Amino acid sequence: MTTYTVLPIDPTALKELRVADDAGRACVPYLATSDDAGSPLRCCLRPIELGERIALVSYAPLRRWAAATGALPGAYDEQGPVFIHAEDCGGFIPGEGYPFDRAGALRTVRRYDARGHIAGGRLLEIPVDATAGFDAAFDEAFSDPEVVLVHVRALEYGCFFFEVHRPSTEAR
Repeated sequence: MTTYTVLPIDPTALKELRVADDAGRACVPYLATSDDAGSPLRCCLRPIELGERIALVSYAPLRRWAAATGALPGAYDEQGPVFIHAEDCGGFIPGEGYPFDRAGALRTVRRYDARGHIAGGRLLEIPVDATAGFDAAFDEAFSDPEVVLVHVRALEYGCFFFEVHRPSTEAR
């Protein structure tokens, strides 16, 4: 069991993205090809399977969080490409460990403060014990009292994978 709760794209945001993405473009579903297979889906946090109906959309991961919290991320309200299922898939089912935790993969663990501004980050080369590696990275991030939110991103493309919020004191 992991110490931190992994959050995929929120179901309400997914409904919106399946109509128009955060860049204002219409969602264009298609059947996953061998080029897509294995890429991460941000709706259910698992790899794409050949032949699934998916879409590549532009997503701004801070935007809805900022609107809900009153944060003003300004230029940090960036958007980038993510894969989602074209229809409701039931979402993420938490299990043991973290999603996309292949040993040796490189991730950026980006920290944000309550304003939605970047408050640092670090490179994480996922170790063999991926859960311990992610837990240590999140422990380090949240040791800074200003950090309220962490995004895990791909190093190669900067794509958003998932987010983790500061755990409440009663959950820890």
